[in-house]
Amino acid sequence: MKAPQLASLTLALAAAFSGSAQAQSNEDLLKELRALRDRVNQLEERLKAAESKPAPAPSQAQWGMTPQQVQDFNRIAVKTEALEDASEALGYKQLKISGYVEPAYIANRAQNRAGFQFLNNVASDGYNYDNSYLGTMALDFLKETESGTRWHLTLSPNRGTDSVIGNGGIIHEATVSIPLGDLQTRFIAGHTPDWSGYEYLPPTQNKLISHNLLFDFTLPTAYTGAGLELTRGKWIMKGMLANMNASMQSAGEKAPVLAYRVDYAKGEFQGFGFAGVHGKAANLVGGTKNTALNLFEADAYFIRGDWTLQGQLSYGMQKQAAITPDPDTGELRTAKWLGLSALAAYKFTPRLEGVARLDYIKNNQNGGGLLGYGSDVRNGIGPAVLGRDVDSGELLYGDTERGANRTALAIGMNYAYDLATTFKLEYRYDRANQSVFEFVKDGSFRKSNSLLGASVVVKF
Repeated sequence: MKAPQLASLTLALAAAFSGSAQAQSNEDLLKELRALRDRVNQLEERLKAAESKPAPAPSQAQWGMTPQQVQDFNRIAVKTEALEDASEALGYKQLKISGYVEPAYIANRAQNRAGFQFLNNVASDGYNYDNSYLGTMALDFLKETESGTRWHLTLSPNRGTDSVIGNGGIIHEATVSIPLGDLQTRFIAGHTPDWSGYEYLPPTQNKLISHNLLFDFTLPTAYTGAGLELTRGKWIMKGMLANMNASMQSAGEKAPVLAYRVDYAKGEFQGFGFAGVHGKAANLVGGTKNTALNLFEADAYFIRGDWTLQGQLSYGMQKQAAITPDPDTGELRTAKWLGLSALAAYKFTPRLEGVARLDYIKNNQNGGGLLGYGSDVRNGIGPAVLGRDVDSGELLYGDTERGANRTALAIGMNYAYDLATTFKLEYRYDRANQSVFEFVKDGSFRKSNSLLGASVVVKF
C-alpha cells in the first residue's frame, strides 16, 4: 500500500466519523484524529521496511530450484556469454558455412569414353557440354555484419568460374553487398557467376546432371565489376558495369559491358525474369580484340505441388564472331543465334522425381558461331564436316555458309535419399541437322550423339 492510498483511507475514515464528531466534544475528536494519524504512520513505516528489505537469495526454493541447480544455472549463463563474446571476437557471428560434392559417372558415345569424373581440370580439357560443371565440389562462406553488409566467398577447385574463364584459380564467387540507406538498396561488387536463365549452376539446384544448351553455349560465365541491387516489393533488380569472362581487361581494352537481371515473383507459385548483356567482350573467333556483343534472355517458372515447369528464350549476336568469313571480301561477319529451352519435372513420390528437358538453338547463319565457340566437332557447332585431310588432319567442310542447328533432349530422375543426399540419373540425346559430331573411335562424323550420366550430390 502506497502513501497516496493511505491518505485516501484517512479521508474516508474521517468522513465516516463525521456524523458522530458533531455530537462529541472537540477534545474527543482531536483524540480520535491523533489515533488515526498514528495508525497511518505505522502503516507507512511497515511499507518502507518492506521496500528496503533485500530480495530473496537465489538459493531459496521459491524458484523451484535447489541451491546446486542454481549454481549450475549460473555457470551455464557465464559460459554462454563467454562463448558469444569469443564467437563475435573471432568473426563467427552471422557466419554461415556450407558446401557440396558431386562425384559423377559419364559415358560419351562419340568420345569413346566412360568413367568417373570428379574435379577434372577444365583448363586442359576445355568447357564442353559433357563436362561443364559436372563432377564438382564447392565450399561456401557467407558472412553478414550488424550493419547489413554481406560478404560471399565460394571456392571450387578446377570447376569454378575463375577456372572456366582461364585463370586457373579456385574462386567461384567473391562478392560484397553493402546496404545504401536501407537493406533493400545495395551496392554490389566483385566476381560473380552469371545470373541469366532459369537453370542454376550448382548441382544442388540443378535437377539434371548436365546443363541445357543455352546455359553452356549462349550465356556468359562470370562478371567482374560493380553495380546495384534493388528490392522493391515483388521486384528484384540488379546490374553491373563489369568485365565479362575476364578478371582484368587486356591491354588496349577499356569498355566494360552492362549486365543486368530483373525478377518478378507474381505469386507463391510462379514468376518470370529477364537478363541482358550489352557492350564489348572477347571474340575468340575473330582474334583477341573485343567486339560488340548483345545478349538478351527471358525465363519463367511455375512450381506447385508435384509439378515444376521452367522455360527460357535467348537471343544473341556478336560482331566479327561468325565461323565463316565473307566469301567475297574475306571480312569477318556477325554471329547470330536464337535458342529455346523448356523443362518439366514431376514428383512421383516425395523423394523420387522425373525430369525431361528439351533444348534448341538456331545457329545456321554465316556458318554458325556461338558465344566463345567457333567450329567445334565435340560440341556439334559449325558447318557440316565431310572428314579430315589424310595428311594434315584438318577438317574438310561441306557448305561453309550454313551452320548446324542444335537440339538436345535429356530425360532423367533424381532420388532424395535424405535431406543432404540426392542420387541422379540422366540419358541425353544430342542432335544436329548436319554431321558435326566426331566419333573418335573410327573418325566418322555424324548428326547425333548419346550421353549417359549418374551422380550423387551430397551437401551440408
